[in-house]
Amino acid sequence: MVREQYTTITEGTQIERPENQAVYKIGIYGWRKRCLYLFVLLLLIILLVNFALTIWILRVMWFSPVGMGHLHVTADGLRLEGESEFLFPLYVKEIRSREDSSLLLQSTQNVTVNARNTEGEVTGRLKVGPQMVEVQSQQFQINSKDGKPLFTVDEEKVMVGTDKLRVTGPEGALFEHSVETPLVRPDPLQDLRLESPTRSLSMDAPKGVHIQAPAGKIEALTQMDILLQSSDGTLVLDAETVCLPELALGSHGPAGSSQGLYEVCACPDGKLYLSVAGVGTTCHEYSHLCL
Repeated sequence: MVREQYTTITEGTQIERPENQAVYKIGIYGWRKRCLYLFVLLLLIILLVNFALTIWILRVMWFSPVGMGHLHVTADGLRLEGESEFLFPLYVKEIRSREDSSLLLQSTQNVTVNARNTEGEVTGRLKVGPQMVEVQSQQFQINSKDGKPLFTVDEEKVMVGTDKLRVTGPEGALFEHSVETPLVRPDPLQDLRLESPTRSLSMDAPKGVHIQAPAGKIEALTQMDILLQSSDGTLVLDAETVCLPELALGSHGPAGSSQGLYEVCACPDGKLYLSVAGVGTTCHEYSHLCL
């Protein structure tokens, strides 16, 4: 500790100063000074290295005033050139490709596109996996380039908006419920077959059902009854020949009496049978066939 002493003297008085007075220098000297210079030099080296790394990162990542590499910032959003890989979910409003190229979404597992509402709940989902394509939505619709609905599916019905629906499978089409269509026809030179293996087959129309085979025949096969019923009309069989080969045949009369002519008779329940033709009706003679 340095002690300072103050001495008051008058003019003309001489005071002798001590010869061995200590002198104190202000500053950093010796090894402290060398450490300080070394520290400043180390900071300068770190600054130069950081500056060089920053320049290298800018060059490698292709930073520019308009964006980074193939990612350009425009007034409409972000524009990405070439192929890109996203490791986490991507949230966007719209994705579109260039006018001269197609848009490709590719993944090693599956590609999932979700639509969410304001509360974050998923309202629609499109999932393309290795085994199937899954769509989860209230309604699925495919439109033509003119905006015409071609295929619409919801919880209540499936609607095909095209002028023609063609099924090319060898087993045809299987419907578990009803089908509504104005026309059913096969390809040219192919047979049309309507079949119900374990249930009944019903064809209904408010203005009539028209069955036509211009170049072939119409065949109806069933294990039980075929019912032709008209509630307000007439059943007409209009043909050159009406063949009923399995009708029950009554006993023959005397030889040569019928000359191969028979009479078609009807039972009260509608059953038909044949009776040998005579001068008058002979149906009552063979009415026992109705029993």
